[in-house]
Amino acid sequence: MRVLVTGGTGFVGTHLVNRLLHEGHAVAALARDPRKTRNRYNRSVETVPGDVLDRASFTAAARGRDALVHLVGIIHERGAQTFDRMHREAAENAVASAETAGVARYLHMSAMGSAEDSPSEYARTKAAGERAVRASRLAWTIFRPSIVVGPGDGFVSLLAPLVRYNPGFIPVIGPGTTRFQPVSIRDVTRVFAAALAMPETAGRTFEVGGPEVLTLNDVYREIAAAVGKPGKRLVHFPLWYGRLLAGMFEALARRGLLDAPPLTRDQLRSLSRDNVADVSDTVATFGGEWRRFRPGIREYLSNGRHDPRSGIGEEVELERRAVLRVR
Repeated sequence: MRVLVTGGTGFVGTHLVNRLLHEGHAVAALARDPRKTRNRYNRSVETVPGDVLDRASFTAAARGRDALVHLVGIIHERGAQTFDRMHREAAENAVASAETAGVARYLHMSAMGSAEDSPSEYARTKAAGERAVRASRLAWTIFRPSIVVGPGDGFVSLLAPLVRYNPGFIPVIGPGTTRFQPVSIRDVTRVFAAALAMPETAGRTFEVGGPEVLTLNDVYREIAAAVGKPGKRLVHFPLWYGRLLAGMFEALARRGLLDAPPLTRDQLRSLSRDNVADVSDTVATFGGEWRRFRPGIREYLSNGRHDPRSGIGEEVELERRAVLRVR
């Protein structure tokens, strides 16, 4: 199948492109800067110049494709790249471009917890993007992953150095009781790839979460165990302190003194709601053995080593090589 992927140079996109290539699809990655795709994938990938905010270039890139996989999303705003533009407007452009270009299949990545009444702008604009998809004439499928973890992620990989190197204790903003359903990148790419060959998934929305529900405190403890620091104590800081810290990070990022804020006020607002959902329909539809959190993170926090007897074999090896190439 001829597949165009947006967001193909991001964390999920890099892993998904590699998976689609491994399964024999002809994959093209939409990129504003084609140089960013160099040496990122395990096989040769067509790079198509284009911008998700430029409908003309987007439509031109979509012509001749059998499917469009729209993954574009941001976790913090930067200049003109606002949540509204990158989540709502980009989704509207993706839908319009696919319809104009005659693309037969459309897969859309949203996020678990997306809702119009969310306290988080991230989640509200993700919900707006979903509205655009559902209103289209496309054979669409929406996936709503919880926190996605794996080699190169922006969650466990970000927290692990804090857990490993912070002297004496692990700092946690707030009570740490917000619940999450972290899901392996392997399972996210698996359901996306499978949906391309499953027309019965069209017109449906799937919550994508792992087999365990963990509080933020649980997540920190599991990371501590994985990096060999199981005895470290969690020390909780009040939310007002977190908001102050996040505001400082955001100001530094605006001035160009930080490439990206490690914490934002919008992320803190999202902690007021659990990030869990009923995934039974997803499990029933796609089957498979869903990867558990602890063995999954140990696999890549231990310098990328993995046990070939675990049944993950070449799939994780491909992921590991991709991450090493990017680094």
